[in-house]
Amino acid sequence: MVNRQIRVARGSEPADLVFKHASVVNVFTEQVEVLDVAICRGMIVGLGTYDGLEEVDCTGKYLVPGFIDGHIHLESSMMQPAEFARTVLPHGTTTVVTDPHEITNVCGTRGLDYMLAATEGLPLDVYFMLPSCVPSTALDESGAVLEAEDLRPYYKKQRVLGLAEMMNYPGVLSGDAATLDKIKEAARRHGILDGHAPGLTGKDLNAYITAGIQSDHECSNGEEAKERIRRGQWVMVREGTAARNLEALMPMFEHPYSDRTLLVTDDKHPGDLLRLGHIDYILRRAVSLGADPCTAVRMSSLNAARYFKLDHVGAIAPGYTADMVILEDLEEFQVLSTYKAGKLVAEDGKAKDFAEPEISEWLRDGVYHSFHMKKYDKEDFHIFHEETENKIRVISLIDGEILTEEAIMDYVQGHNGIVLDQDILKLAVMERHHHTGHVGLAYIKGYGLKKGAIASSVAHDSHNLLIVGTNETDMCMAAKCIEEMQGGWAVVADGKVVDKLPLPVAGLMSDLSADELADRIEQIKEAATTLGVQPGIDPFMTLAFMSLPVIPKIKLTTLGLVDVETQKIVKTGAIIS
Repeated sequence: MVNRQIRVARGSEPADLVFKHASVVNVFTEQVEVLDVAICRGMIVGLGTYDGLEEVDCTGKYLVPGFIDGHIHLESSMMQPAEFARTVLPHGTTTVVTDPHEITNVCGTRGLDYMLAATEGLPLDVYFMLPSCVPSTALDESGAVLEAEDLRPYYKKQRVLGLAEMMNYPGVLSGDAATLDKIKEAARRHGILDGHAPGLTGKDLNAYITAGIQSDHECSNGEEAKERIRRGQWVMVREGTAARNLEALMPMFEHPYSDRTLLVTDDKHPGDLLRLGHIDYILRRAVSLGADPCTAVRMSSLNAARYFKLDHVGAIAPGYTADMVILEDLEEFQVLSTYKAGKLVAEDGKAKDFAEPEISEWLRDGVYHSFHMKKYDKEDFHIFHEETENKIRVISLIDGEILTEEAIMDYVQGHNGIVLDQDILKLAVMERHHHTGHVGLAYIKGYGLKKGAIASSVAHDSHNLLIVGTNETDMCMAAKCIEEMQGGWAVVADGKVVDKLPLPVAGLMSDLSADELADRIEQIKEAATTLGVQPGIDPFMTLAFMSLPVIPKIKLTTLGLVDVETQKIVKTGAIIS
């Protein structure tokens, strides 16, 4: 095999495939060269002038390395992995690095095994970072707890690259033994260690990096990102559905910072993938904001490959796997076709057919039956207040943010604290993994609902059952609708289910195609909006982050209302002197 590749590289034999007269983006020099690219047995073997058994005329077209998304949660696309592949291949993505912490928070290692099986053999390379924070905090109840010993066997798997985003930076800084054990195990296995430390700076940042953390995708401004690069970390510029940092991080597209920066989406919903694109969308927008196209292409390919030590991908050069994308231009980044290991896998906006991986019944059963709840009724949604409590703590939404503030409001006795004309609604998080019967209850302001209730099993990161409502009866019905579907979204009003979207795979993912799912998402969002949800608020995405107790300032878990900054449970009722 190698002998033939050498002969083809020397021009002694015709190549299997040659891209003729292509404008090739050289990611090493950040220049464009017009030449032929020869492929033999899935490998790039020559650049220059070549003949091939098959030839593709690329005159006037650009040839770039396949795009790499360096940090994504596949479950957050709400699609099965095979459908995700069908969706992103036409956008030029040939490799992703996923952190399956969503499904492992529900199903533990069984969820990890499911994702490994569901991505095996796809025409999209899917690499894994092992979830570092399951659960994200001790103030929540997830479906599993993963310690260092639980993760240890997975480092032997070829597609596992290291330890995923270490959200528990307070645990790192305080020297928490269990947290450091995970870091030490990853380091012992020579794995990559991803970070997640928004706002960390100075000596605390030094300490976090000293522990071995090599990257961060939570930077929200240029100075924060530059400090990390000055301290030796890599920065991931994130532009997804939930969090969009590209514009604020445009300084990262300038040298020397661009040398240690890569592009990621983190979370990307099917509608955005279909309408806007994937990494190609980030490139298009970055160039429109002033980035050099060749620099941006390097950040979408070679940089990610180097960071993750994937030495065989990320460039168009001899010895590299022939993962390549033909583009119309370097402004709109319209993808004409995508090649994986020299094979055409997508063309004219559509992926080629491929066989889906086989998944065992044991794994399927584990992820399709993930609800294990005690019986409940509408009385479980009543918040008890002592007579002396005339004020309540309220989770106050911030427009366009997943951050929240704490508001102190008057308590209205007759409606158990719900005051629609002040937009004070009730919020509940119900434990759904271990029959504990725990229900966290609080109030929320800024959501806008005027009638009924909305429920979701997508509730970061532990993915318990999350409900917001104007009355307990509709909240209870919405919860039962989700439980009966074994996960999903529900909109209820006047005692009737207005709309519902099943997400049967761990309560996170659908079995629908991307097109069908995108349409259904828009329909159920519209149903929620008609009940009064504030304009500009995504009814379900906003809701999903109200139970994440690592994003300031105040959030709700099954154990109660959490002050994120102190990491303590606080009372819903507030006595104000």
